[in-house]
Amino acid sequence: MAFFALNLNLSTAALVLLAAVALVHLVPWLLDPHGIRSYPGPWLAKFSDAWLGWVAAHGHRSEVVHELHKKHGTFVRLAPNHVSVADPDAIQLVYAHGNGSLKADFYDAFVSIQRGLFNTRSRAEHARKRKIVSHIFSQKNVLEFEPHVRAHIRALVAQWDRLCDLGRKGLEGTEGEGGWVGRDGRVWLDCLPWWNYLAFDIIGDLAFGAPFGMLHACADSAPVAVSHEAAMKGYGDGAAPEIEHFPAVQVLNSRGEYSASMGVLPPHWRPLARRIPWFRRGNQAVQRLAGIAVAAVAKRLASPTDRTDLLSKLQEGKDDAGNPMGRPELTAEALTQLIAGSDTTSNSSCAITYHLAANPRVQEKLQAELDDALGAGPDGDPAATFEQVKRLPYLEAVISEALRVHSTSGIGLPRIVPPGGLVVAGRFFPEGAVLSVPTYTVHRDADAWGADADVFRPERWFERDEKTLQRAFNPFSFGPRSCVGRNLANLELLIIIGSILHRYHFVLEDPGKNFETREGFLRKPVECKVGIKRRHE
Repeated sequence: MAFFALNLNLSTAALVLLAAVALVHLVPWLLDPHGIRSYPGPWLAKFSDAWLGWVAAHGHRSEVVHELHKKHGTFVRLAPNHVSVADPDAIQLVYAHGNGSLKADFYDAFVSIQRGLFNTRSRAEHARKRKIVSHIFSQKNVLEFEPHVRAHIRALVAQWDRLCDLGRKGLEGTEGEGGWVGRDGRVWLDCLPWWNYLAFDIIGDLAFGAPFGMLHACADSAPVAVSHEAAMKGYGDGAAPEIEHFPAVQVLNSRGEYSASMGVLPPHWRPLARRIPWFRRGNQAVQRLAGIAVAAVAKRLASPTDRTDLLSKLQEGKDDAGNPMGRPELTAEALTQLIAGSDTTSNSSCAITYHLAANPRVQEKLQAELDDALGAGPDGDPAATFEQVKRLPYLEAVISEALRVHSTSGIGLPRIVPPGGLVVAGRFFPEGAVLSVPTYTVHRDADAWGADADVFRPERWFERDEKTLQRAFNPFSFGPRSCVGRNLANLELLIIIGSILHRYHFVLEDPGKNFETREGFLRKPVECKVGIKRRHE
């Protein structure tokens, strides 16, 4: 009898719990406080954030949302209070200066150490941080970083020249060098790890005063502070904080997938989600990535230098009250630069390499322009200067087209509608609704880009109205929250692609294979296997 009563009580409790969960999700749909019940979208998304969380965790959110927009049109409901608006004109409305919209609680999932420029949601705090940081990325200051960028390009060229020489002999590489093979006068390899090594060494040099040494070691490895607190105290009494080494690229990828998936869940779900093994591993990646910045900043500050780089300029920066950044804030901002400066450069460089290898005509046309600007032979510095490549129209078109087709940040960044509401794409959205504009989809808008918007074709940048194209081009976001490092990113890509495509010719190992990606916060290539040979022997 007692056993029956216990079973009955458990059954009743389970039914009550299920009823409560159903009511929590059904009542908001019935009340429809944001007036978005009529918008189309997945059935589950009308009632719960679980649908978007599931999609985000599987690594193809932008593509899934794009297919929904192809099916339903401009507006798609992604969550109970979240509408995706696929309209180029919506970019300047949702993300504009002065419209009062705030970042959604999605960004809370990206906080480690403390809030930085990227993930702070306070308008006042963001304005304070941006005042300190933005001048660092002025064109004048960015040009001071050019020698560091070019030095690491030379290091990459030295490695690839060595592999090309070995490849012509038909040799095979070791596992530590990424597994290359020589065949048909080329060296065949996955170029993605090499772009990661280059990008991490550049940003390590700029943000922390020393590269991670990945190009030299041909390996993905970075020092991580075991105890953040101990490392923050520095290298006192000659004792260095305890350090371990982890694969930084892998850590960064895991952190992006974890935070992007956690961020779409309601805040009250997140403590429960962290108990799931996949999320536990992701949270470990968050701590390790922060540990990379903590270890690097601690080491740099222990040995003061007059060197000009991002960290030195962050140290010089002051807010309106004349106050510099404290140690935790300085480290958090350095971490922001590490994440933003490594991922975007490596992903974009890899995507450009793929599309040029897949389109021999485009590659040949670009190389003819580079030969005119840099010379048609092997002599001279293998690292081009910014002055040499900054006004090459076809190079700029190739880079822009790759940033369009491979949107490094393809998801719609969520914003909360401010008091008074917003009219977007002819529809009124009340205060508190969450809106986003999906870059991946806007970059494929046929009205802006033409009927062949899915095709990589740099010539469109010369054929179509520039204002129309720029209105629908959003690789660095828009408004007060746009990418503060845009000038540095442009300088890096122009010099990197100009230098490497002048020196090497690329072909795809498997021309019939699609360019696979996996998305966390950013869309990242999975691999890019190419054959490389020197152009000027």
